[in-house]
Amino acid sequence: MDLTTLLSELPDDPRVVVTGNHATPWHALGLLDEAMQAAGRTYRLWALNGQRGLPDHEGVVLETCFVGAGQRRSPRLHYVPARLSLVPTVLKTTLVPDLVLLHTTRPRHGRVSLGVEVNVLPAAIEACRAGGGKVVVQVNENIPWTTGDALVDLDVVDLVIEADDAVPLAPEIALDAGSRLIGGLVADRVSDGSTLQAGIGAVPDAALRGLTDRRGLRVWTEMFSDSVLALEKAGALDPDVPVQASFLFGSAELLDWVDDNPRIHMIRTETSNDPGLIARNPRMVSVNTALQVDLFGQANASRLNARIHSGFGGQTDFIVGALHSPGGQALLALKSWHPKADVSTIVPLVDEPVTSFQVSAVITEHGVAEVFGRSQGEQARNLIAHAAHPQVRDELTEEAIALGLLPAGSAIPT
Repeated sequence: MDLTTLLSELPDDPRVVVTGNHATPWHALGLLDEAMQAAGRTYRLWALNGQRGLPDHEGVVLETCFVGAGQRRSPRLHYVPARLSLVPTVLKTTLVPDLVLLHTTRPRHGRVSLGVEVNVLPAAIEACRAGGGKVVVQVNENIPWTTGDALVDLDVVDLVIEADDAVPLAPEIALDAGSRLIGGLVADRVSDGSTLQAGIGAVPDAALRGLTDRRGLRVWTEMFSDSVLALEKAGALDPDVPVQASFLFGSAELLDWVDDNPRIHMIRTETSNDPGLIARNPRMVSVNTALQVDLFGQANASRLNARIHSGFGGQTDFIVGALHSPGGQALLALKSWHPKADVSTIVPLVDEPVTSFQVSAVITEHGVAEVFGRSQGEQARNLIAHAAHPQVRDELTEEAIALGLLPAGSAIPT
């Protein structure tokens, strides 16, 4: 069966789920889009954190539960809010795929590996097959072989397309002074034997790289990058516990390290982001960021100017899971001042829908504001005194008084 024949068997306006993040099968997706346009057909393209290059033209609806650079601000964007742990449920109920398009390794012994991107794809495959849909894989010799939930039997695959695209690599992150300072404050809170969740970015990278002198660390996370490899090289990770993650993005050295490595165990989103399973990890430390944090400890990490910028992602899952872990911590780490918008990131009251709330602490380059277990007044005072930029502390204090968080006449040390 060729691709044109396979597509002809799909229903009108089919939903296509394609591997997202930084593992999109660009060659196969291009063939699919060309064939659909040639047939004058419309379709829905669902991708998690879709990158630039996705088909975005009349006849295509871009669907997602987490918006990426290739979807953001598109007039054809159809955003469906969902915690990442619940996206598999969405794919099995309201957004059932008619076709799943995957990017995998070349076959071995009747199976292929999803490599760097497992995430919600196993659930998408199951939902698609249960509904009589089709599964297409682009096999690529450059995809590293990973195990666990990454393995897919060829019995569920309807069509194999061969194309050895280059695998995108993460750019090297420049660690500025502010990121190093915040990362250091995060690292100071991590003890030997802790379990780590931190994504990509300057602050998480700085935090994890500041832990090379720790021992017995574990990794249970959505995604990881080269900072985890740095911990492995330094002997900081527990050698008896595999690195467990749902997807990864990093350097060529990282891809070489994970290829055929039994230390790497890829797990599906229902596992990685289940708050109950996260909570079972000892001393779980979850490090996330936000666009705004207000004096009530609420965070907006999803929207800018009332428009969706990203989505819930796994932040809510890991905050809840970490807080229920024995000795766990849920940390929000961010700079106190947004350089592009030129505004404070600590605000009186978030002016966008709330992404998350009630973390352990908020950390900026100005210090650590303890939040969990404090009264609302103590939370506000700590955020103003230890997380906010000094030039907005007086204004925030006035707003805290007006909101009833602090008594009249309160003053915050500057």
